[in-house]
Amino acid sequence: MMDSVPMVVFTGQVGRGVLGTEAFQELNTMDVTKPIVKANFQIMDVNDLQTTITDAFDLAQSGRKGPVVIDLPKDVLDETAEFRPAAKPQTTAQPRFDKTILAAGMQALSNAKRPIAIVGAGTAASGGAEKFNEFIHNWQLPVVSTLLGLGTVADSAPLFLGMGGMHGTYAANMALAETDFIVNVGSRFDDRLIPKPAGYADDKTILHIDIDTKELNKTFATQFAIQADAKTALTAMAASTAPKPDTTAWQKRTQEWATTHPNRAESAQQAPGFDPQAVIAAAGKATNGDATVVTDVGQHQMWAAQAYPFTRTRQIITSGGLGTMGYGLPAAIGAKFGNPDKDVILFVGDGGFQMTSEELEVIANEDLNIKIFLLNNHALGMIRQWQDQFYGQHRYKSTFDHQPNFERLMAAYDLQYQKLSPDEDLDAQMTRIFADTHATLIEVTVPVDDQAYPMVAPGHTNDDMFGM
Repeated sequence: MMDSVPMVVFTGQVGRGVLGTEAFQELNTMDVTKPIVKANFQIMDVNDLQTTITDAFDLAQSGRKGPVVIDLPKDVLDETAEFRPAAKPQTTAQPRFDKTILAAGMQALSNAKRPIAIVGAGTAASGGAEKFNEFIHNWQLPVVSTLLGLGTVADSAPLFLGMGGMHGTYAANMALAETDFIVNVGSRFDDRLIPKPAGYADDKTILHIDIDTKELNKTFATQFAIQADAKTALTAMAASTAPKPDTTAWQKRTQEWATTHPNRAESAQQAPGFDPQAVIAAAGKATNGDATVVTDVGQHQMWAAQAYPFTRTRQIITSGGLGTMGYGLPAAIGAKFGNPDKDVILFVGDGGFQMTSEELEVIANEDLNIKIFLLNNHALGMIRQWQDQFYGQHRYKSTFDHQPNFERLMAAYDLQYQKLSPDEDLDAQMTRIFADTHATLIEVTVPVDDQAYPMVAPGHTNDDMFGM
């Protein structure tokens, strides 16, 4: 729900005759799921099933996308019904928006001195990635991405400044801090992007496009708030005749930030192990920046966001809003089933990997070619980083003195394992890894004290970064 992922979930339920009696394995699924779904349905008549399924898929994929639950009592599943061929699905009408407000916003953009565009997951969800790229090119706007918006604009694009926010690039965060005009398309101004919303918009003009009206003016007041499908709005913006601002000097300044403060400063640490960003960048090079990138949650998630050379929309699959450890391995399986012709890379930590490692059996049974990069720092790295940074280095249960033998674990599932070697050329190892057509777990030793930098502490402004 938080990441606007369209799903239809079928849940099993006790028979209708014992509903409400606390029967064995009964759960009040309707009340439990109500706050976290777009809608839920409980089937009490098998003849309602076809209509409900049709409605559920329509709801999941229309407007702001999200999950829908269909709860199925056991005795309903024992019954039969005739399913008739469904009528050709109607194209869901996009919400109308006030083009007068959009026109005024575009006119105001003409007067901006330091404008930027923010791209969120809503742009890709609307199918508007191509239109967004046309827009920023025509108007010459530097671009900041959210975590889930990565790939909408290629990393190599001259206007792209990287991911913004808590672990965003220096250039992206400085642009967020010093801009005077923001065009936000499909992002909800969450706390990871703007860690200190109080006062943030006081000296900025904001044009915010979102399909969910609840997201408009939620974090702070917006001068031009437009409820619209991103692609529809971007199409209208392309037709704007408003004069375009001269952003030459502003672009030069943002590129200077990117040049003088690259994603990661040279590591001063002497501990043995790999620079995780160097490993991720090498995997990106070996896959020409075209792999489907899946992550679990933690430091490796931020390193992947910073270092993989994203080239296409919908390329990153990660748990953004909820930040669920254990997400990575099952999500990688889904990614490979969903697009089997693409390389699938999973970047996962040693903590999150152990939460759902039983899914290795699915990978083995289905012979799915997934490359699993286990960034092993013998820690719950992000928790350890926060304990060190904000709690006086009081580490509690965040580092591991004992771990399973990951090589033997893979052997138990008849899956391949290798340990990345510091004594062999990294690119050569990557070439060999991706030439193989079977799943492999690649264990990568990462120093326990390695940090996910830069970082903006909660409640601090975007330009107040440390670790650079």
